[in-house]
Formats: sequence, C-alpha cells, structure tokens
Amino acid sequence: MSKKINVLQFICPTGFYGAERWILALAKHLDVNTVNCELAVTMEPEQKELEIVKEYKKLGLVSHTVAMKNKFDLSAINKLVELIKKNQIDIIHTHGYKSDIIGVLAAKKAGIKCIVTPHGFENAKDIKLRTFIWLGCQAMKFGHYVVPLSQQLLSDCKRMGVKSAKTIYIQNGVDLSEVEQTPIPERQAPAEKRIGFVGQMISRKNIFDLLDVFDSLHAKHSNTRLVLLGDGDARQELEKYASTLKSNSHIEFLGFRDDRLELLKSFDLFAMTSTLEGIPRCLMEAAAANIPVAAYDIPGIDQIIQHNDTGLLAELGDKERLEAHWQTILFNPAEATRLAANAKEYVYEHYSANRMATEYTALFKTCVGHN
Repeated sequence: MSKKINVLQFICPTGFYGAERWILALAKHLDVNTVNCELAVTMEPEQKELEIVKEYKKLGLVSHTVAMKNKFDLSAINKLVELIKKNQIDIIHTHGYKSDIIGVLAAKKAGIKCIVTPHGFENAKDIKLRTFIWLGCQAMKFGHYVVPLSQQLLSDCKRMGVKSAKTIYIQNGVDLSEVEQTPIPERQAPAEKRIGFVGQMISRKNIFDLLDVFDSLHAKHSNTRLVLLGDGDARQELEKYASTLKSNSHIEFLGFRDDRLELLKSFDLFAMTSTLEGIPRCLMEAAAANIPVAAYDIPGIDQIIQHNDTGLLAELGDKERLEAHWQTILFNPAEATRLAANAKEYVYEHYSANRMATEYTALFKTCVGHN
C-alpha cells in the first residue's frame, strides 16, 4: 500500500467566502486513506482567529498558521518552507493571488510540487492592487499544474501565458449537504418579497447595480426588501450610496453571518450583478436551496444559469431588463418554482463535491508519481 499523500491547502484569507468554503468542501470529501489534507493560513497582526480555521478543526483536520508582520511580509516564504519540511508535505495547493506568490516560491525552495487553483480574477481599478494581481498571475505560470474552476477561467489562464500542458480543468464542486440540512426559517413578514445577495463586497461584484435595480423596483413594489450578506473593501462606500436611495429603509447590510444558509433560504430571489466571476459558490448554494436566480449573463454564471431554464439572465449592464426578470420571479410563483427546480436538479447533477474530490485525488497521485 502506498503511503498517504501529504497535501497542504494554502490561503491568505480575506474572510469566509467562496474560496475558503471550497477548500473545506474538498478537504471534507477527500479519501482520508489516500490523502492527508492539512491547511495553512497567513495571520497578520491583530487579526482574529479565522473562520476557516475553526471549521477546518471541526473536520478533525490539522491546520497551521504562518505569521506575517504585514500584508507583504516576504519572510512568510521561509516560514512556509520550514512548515513544509517539518510536516513532510508532498504538494502545496494555493488559492488566491498572495497565496500563489508565496506558495509557488516556497514550493520551489522546498523542492515540492505546487498546484494553483484560480477562483476568479479581479478587475480592480486601484493601481497597487492591479500590480499585485499581475504578480499573482505571473507566479501562477510557475506552478506545476494550474486547475481553474470554470472553462472561462481556463481560457483566461491560457491567455495570461500559462502553458496548455500545465492546465487541467476540474469542474467546480460544492458540499451541498450543508444546504440540505439547513432548515427553512420562519419569516417575520411572510408577505414581503426578499431579494438577497451573498458574497464579497468588492468591485467585480458590481453591487452598485444591484442597489440601483432594487431602488427602481421598490418604487413600484413597496413590499420588497434587499438583504446583503458579506463584507469587503467596498462595503462602506456601498452603504453610503444606499443611504442616498429612496428605498434605503428597506436595504439591509448584514455583514458576515454564521446563519448565512438559513438567511439564504429566506430569500424569494437570489440576485447577482457581477462583472467577473469564476463559478460562484453562492450561486450553487442558492440553486441547491431552491431559490430562483436572476443575474447578468457573464462567463462563469452562464455555467449554471441557462436563460429561461435554470434562471433568468440579462445582458451585462442592462438594469432595466434585470429588473423585469426580478419582477417575473417575485410575482409569478409558477415560473419561479419551475426555474428553481430546474436549477437545483442541474447543480446536483453536475457540481458534486465527491466527484471533484475524486478528480483532485487523481491529480495528486499524478504529482507524486503514484499509479
């Protein structure tokens, strides 16, 4: 019997969002007799214990912390090398621009394999962030394998110069059992129509459009509410903008919530206005929770939502058409039920975490030369 493959999932977390939850889903479904899957996270001064670490420990798996003096502390590379050698890690698996830069360099110094999984690319305007993203994309080229979550991300990686021989497509998967086990909550105002969003509040999520569409809808249908779950760099600016809207009293910014899935199940509509995505985990969870979806038609989202079949799509930036789709879902129960049922069936058929874990195990075996 071959020895277990020691894999280190490495991430520099910004919260508890899609990438963090994706790591948990993969780790939970890997065969423990074949793969020992550990976690390493960076920790900056005054940063509180990370939610992903708490959840990883609940799985009975080992986690490590790599201390950083600041956001760009390059001493983290040598600390990660020490951790790799001490724990006899065979493969480091990185997630995100910063973790790709640090992880690829640490893997090279430690003499182990590195797998990079892009979860999405940011179309940031800030020059410092754009430079950092560029560095992350350059680092990605030096991974042994680059494994994007969607066909669009696969094309993006090749366009950025990643060699085809290094790219492998493993379709995204999500642990849907958590969604199934979450009860449907009682609503304090059952007649009120609730539009919901879950995700990071960053530029590519384009939440300003979400607020605009809701404000227009609310002017026609006062018994509506917009609920936004998540946090991020743009939250303060978004809250300031929302305060100027006539519908402000019916817009809630709830931040990060432990009862995220329960709140998700309270929505009548799940809405997205992103300009750039991988394959959004929140979208898969909404479908699994039987919540109908309306969104902009962009790569990644179109992998799950087919217009008029598993949801409703509007051309990017067409707020008027998107609002019309919202009204269809909110005020045509039969149509909303049909779309939600189709989406749930599609997600369960195509986005199993078990299937994803099996394919990653095969890749891990290839990396270390196991048959």
